[in-house]
Amino acid sequence: MSTIIWFRRDLRIEDNLALSAADGCDVIPVYILEANQGRAINWYLHHALLNLEKKLGSKLNCFNGDALQILLKICSENKVNRVLWNRLYEPELIEGDSKIKRALKERNIEVVSFEGYLLSEPWKCLNLSKKPYQVFTPFWKSLLKIYQHQKPISAPSAINYIQIPSLVVSNLGLLPKLNWANGFSEYWNWQIDNDFAPQNYSQTRDLPGIKGTSRVSPALHFGEVSPRMLWEKALVGRSFASIEPYLRQLGWREFAHSLLFHFPNTVSEPLMEEFNKFPWKKNRKHILAWQQGRTGYPIVDAGMRELWATGWMHNRVRMIVGSFLVKNLLQHWHEGANWFLDTLVDADLANNTMGWQWISGCGADAAPYFRIFNPVLQGEKFDPKGSYVKKWVPELRTVPKKYIHRIWEASELAPDYPKPIVNLAESRDAALDAYQLMKELKARQ
Repeated sequence: MSTIIWFRRDLRIEDNLALSAADGCDVIPVYILEANQGRAINWYLHHALLNLEKKLGSKLNCFNGDALQILLKICSENKVNRVLWNRLYEPELIEGDSKIKRALKERNIEVVSFEGYLLSEPWKCLNLSKKPYQVFTPFWKSLLKIYQHQKPISAPSAINYIQIPSLVVSNLGLLPKLNWANGFSEYWNWQIDNDFAPQNYSQTRDLPGIKGTSRVSPALHFGEVSPRMLWEKALVGRSFASIEPYLRQLGWREFAHSLLFHFPNTVSEPLMEEFNKFPWKKNRKHILAWQQGRTGYPIVDAGMRELWATGWMHNRVRMIVGSFLVKNLLQHWHEGANWFLDTLVDADLANNTMGWQWISGCGADAAPYFRIFNPVLQGEKFDPKGSYVKKWVPELRTVPKKYIHRIWEASELAPDYPKPIVNLAESRDAALDAYQLMKELKARQ
């Protein structure tokens, strides 16, 4: 008899509870591509699966289609008595997993799921009223009490991997047909730095012009590393206090998944219901200018062009471009959320949903709507020499730093760079007027 290990977002052999539970057994390693995802994340997944295949030392058994039907077929054709996997927490996945468990158990096949995608299950971190937190700081304090710094477990040592008739990774059709992603390999080489937390992280994390963050987010999303591995590695040779700013980022990830678990409708609806009455504008021209990095605001354009070139964007810049889209341009946060899901190699439904609702002012622990990031001031503060802008906006590479974030004051220095598509002061006033109108509409109910 054999065991199926159903790989999903746990594409690793270390600290993999489902895989370790099968140590000493005959194992059929399976990956099933069910749903279509964003183009950038599919590109990353293709290479992550190839990397997992190398670690397994054999061909990964890949399939494309309905997970339940595929697992049932494998079980019936290969004398399988157990199916093991690591849990995920998105609403549709939870429902699907429950259905699969019932169907397999009805056929007398043992099914066991394990934790491993998060530091703590989302139903464990609740307030004193047994309700989910909607503010990060108390959530973080509660998480620190729950999480017991569990040591990552080693890779199993005695598994016999079995190959069965299946697809190979390249058959899954994950690589985009357009050659837009060809340059991604320059930025993602799957040699993950052992020191996940950069030195002086708290001082460097907001500076997009330097490598001041770990850039481990896509590997974390697909489970090439586990959050436990990141947590423990970050603490090596450091005190908790010195590295807490980095660990808090893992806390924000946990918070995002807790929110999505407890408020599944937030994928499409604002957590703060009054924002259903917000008077968003639909301007396709502005959306395209934002997507293409041609808004006329250098740090916004640099961020959007970095995203297109690498499948990634610095977190500080994500906040800047997000604020610009929903507040200066008054475009619905769905526009930004959908674009990020399609173009980020670390696109994560929970993180993406929380982030866009946060910047829009309509989610948990959200930035107030009247907090509008000024891209000029943000650029001057976090990219003072313009090194980030000049890297991604070639039209501005010869512009002195005095004008790099205010190029319209010396437009003759960059004649090929687009003019600003909106006036910052006027668009800020329009955003505040829209916010006031929303409150008045709510009051009339």
